[in-house]
Amino acid sequence: MKAMVLNRVVSLTEDTQPLTLVERPDPAPSPGEILIRISACGVCHTELDEIEGRTPPPRLPVIPGHEIVGRIAGAGEGARRFQPGQRVGVGWIHSSSGQADENLSPEFQATGRDTDGGYAEFMTVPEAYAYPIPEIFSDAEAAPLLCAGAIGYRALTLTHIADGDRLGLTGFGGSAHLVLQLARSLFPESPVFVFARDPEVRAFALELGATWAGDTTDRAPEKLHAIIDTTPAWKPVIEALANLRPGGRLVINAIRKEDADKEALTSLVYQDHLWMEREIKSVANITRRDIEEFLPLAAEIPMRPRIETYPLEEANTALAALKFGAVHGAKVLLIGG
Repeated sequence: MKAMVLNRVVSLTEDTQPLTLVERPDPAPSPGEILIRISACGVCHTELDEIEGRTPPPRLPVIPGHEIVGRIAGAGEGARRFQPGQRVGVGWIHSSSGQADENLSPEFQATGRDTDGGYAEFMTVPEAYAYPIPEIFSDAEAAPLLCAGAIGYRALTLTHIADGDRLGLTGFGGSAHLVLQLARSLFPESPVFVFARDPEVRAFALELGATWAGDTTDRAPEKLHAIIDTTPAWKPVIEALANLRPGGRLVINAIRKEDADKEALTSLVYQDHLWMEREIKSVANITRRDIEEFLPLAAEIPMRPRIETYPLEEANTALAALKFGAVHGAKVLLIGG
C-alpha cells in the first residue's frame, strides 16, 4: 500500500516536507480488529503537533491521520460488528479502557500517533472504535466529522450553555466552523460571536450564520456566557477571558499550545480575566460515546462541512497550508480510486 510516513520530528518552518511517500505491505487485522480500505482522511492541526514534537509519537516511523473514512476490507478473528464493504469511520481514539472516562485513561491510544493512522490506503483498528457513517455525507465530508466535528461537540457540551446564552468561538477553522452549525441547531436562540485574525475567515463565519465577527483582540458587543478556543496560540486565551461575563467559562479545545506567543500569558490580570468566578476548562481527547452521539446528530441537522481536498501524495502541501495559511473549513486527503 501507499502511505505518507513521518520519520522524524521537525518544525515545518525548517522543513515543509516532513512526510515521505512509501510503499508498505498491507496491514493484517488482529483478533477483534477490522481492516479498512481508506478513501478519505482529514488533515487536523494535531498532526502538526505530532510532527513538530508537541505531542510526539512514541515510535517512528509512523503514519499520521485520524479523521478516517473507508470501507471494510477484512476482519480478524471474532470481529463481526460490520459487513464486508460497509462504510465506517475512525477518529482520534484508536482504543482505550472502554470506561466513561476513557479519554483520560492511561490506556488511551491515539490513531496516527500511538498507532498507524489514515494517511495510507489501508489501516486496522479494533472494531469497537469504528463507526457507521451516515449516508447523507460523502467520504470527504464525513472525514472532518470524526475529529473536528466530534471534539467540537464535546467542547460545546462542556460549555454548559443553555438556549439563549451567548456563545463565543475564538479561531474559526476545521472544528469551529462545524461547532457554529451545531450550536445554531441545538441552541437556536443563542447568538454566536466569532473571533478570528483574518478578515476573510470572519466573513466566512458571518456567511455560516455567526451573529458578529471581530478580530481576536476585539471586544464583543456583549459579555459572553461561554467561549470555545480552538487555536494553537496563547493570546486568544487571554482575550477570550476578557470577553466572558461573570461566571463564564472558557473551554480550550486543543491538544497542545505552541510556544511562539507564550509571553502573552504575562498580560493576565486577575481582576480583569479570572475574578468573578470565571473558569477555564480543557478538552482532553475524545471518547467513543462522543463520536457515536455526534454522527447521527450531524446527519439530522444536516451539517455541511466546508472542505478543500488534496491527493494523498500532497499531504505535505495540505499540512503547510494548514500551518501557514488562512483556514476556511477543513482539509481532506482523497485516497485510492
